[in-house]
Amino acid sequence: MSRSAVDFIRKNILEMAGYVPGEQPQEAGYVKLNTNENPYPPSPAVGDAIVEVLRRGLQKYPDPLATVFRVEAAKLLGVEPDWILTGNGSDDILTIVTRAFVGEGDYIRLAYPSYILYRVLSQLQNGAWEEVFFQGDWTLTNDFLASNPRLKLIFLANPNSPSGTMIPPAVISRWIEQLPCPILIDEAYVDFAAESCVDLVKLSDRVMVSRSLSKSYALAGLRFGYLVAQPHIIEQLRKVKDSYNCDALSIAGATAAIRDQNWLLETTRKVIRTRERMTEELRALGFDVVPSQANFVWCTRKDRPVKPIYEELKRRKVLVRYMDYPGWGDGLRISVGTDSEVDCLLERLQEVLSTDGK
Repeated sequence: MSRSAVDFIRKNILEMAGYVPGEQPQEAGYVKLNTNENPYPPSPAVGDAIVEVLRRGLQKYPDPLATVFRVEAAKLLGVEPDWILTGNGSDDILTIVTRAFVGEGDYIRLAYPSYILYRVLSQLQNGAWEEVFFQGDWTLTNDFLASNPRLKLIFLANPNSPSGTMIPPAVISRWIEQLPCPILIDEAYVDFAAESCVDLVKLSDRVMVSRSLSKSYALAGLRFGYLVAQPHIIEQLRKVKDSYNCDALSIAGATAAIRDQNWLLETTRKVIRTRERMTEELRALGFDVVPSQANFVWCTRKDRPVKPIYEELKRRKVLVRYMDYPGWGDGLRISVGTDSEVDCLLERLQEVLSTDGK
């Protein structure tokens, strides 16, 4: 009898669990506050740009380097276009960087708790990972910079998920000379924060910064992200990416989005205002809420478990993200929605908390 194709799959793939994204219900009627999407529609310029591409046709391959986007992003960031690599969402960027730096038996380092995908990317390479726990105030000790001869890459989500907290760029700049290997600073949520680490890329080729258009630019459905790194690093990473990893529609839409900085400023201000109100209201309901610099908040409680609260909210068609980190604890990560969505969340939470759900 011939063997199943499964028998030929690499052992490390068979043994890994894989990354599980947040729930994406297909049924209508949910207030969806579980995957950190922007609650507002993108800049109108995005749709216009995509329609223009469709008018011209899709019969030809897109620009493999997304040059028009890189030119616009470079102007915005104060670098040259050859400092930028584009990807099919920032997850594609993280994958490219991991494939380039991490081989079999190599290690990555990450703060904990943070974005679980980093582990998965290492597993795909048949590599390993080591975690440095955040302290209670969401800072990191010098253990994050400790030497390890098998360490090839450090990931730092900044602002972090699930906490929404941030390591200040001034602190990271003092780390640069102590870094045992390259560090990728994942700034998926940085447009909701007060500072960015992008200027640190100019100080050392060991610093790379990734960005996403999914959150602040409201383009989660388009899938577009990019990396800022020194040109000789970008040159090597281009060898690893798929030939045409960004399609013509996403390139046009992403370029139109970053050109509309007025839309970005107005929208992020709305999200931040709602985030601050939501934080105060959740605290009034008895939640411990970490001050956030992202478009979500991290909520815990001392008086009752939070998983039943998540389950009751879901039953009432309000989705938040329940997250459990072994060795650290669990909590609810709640995305910032529109004011009406947040009002609905708070109303349903009051209903849930008024019942004996302990």
